[in-house]
Amino acid sequence: MNKPARILHFKCEQCGKFVKVFLQKLSTCAHIQAYQGICDCGTLKKHATGDQATVKAYLASEDGHWSHHH
Repeated sequence: MNKPARILHFKCEQCGKFVKVFLQKLSTCAHIQAYQGICDCGTLKKHATGDQATVKAYLASEDGHWSHHH
């Protein structure tokens, strides 16, 4: 299995600048690879790949303190 990238780049929906999102260490399971970063304008950007329900829950979380439990 390939390792996920540690840094991805996305365009900010608020200001249009590029924002770096960094791989988060949420758990040792393979259900989700979550990324998070903050744009220069202050907008929180989240991205994730993996199990559809787990990704949906992560992206819907209000703050950056979401965690995945079994």
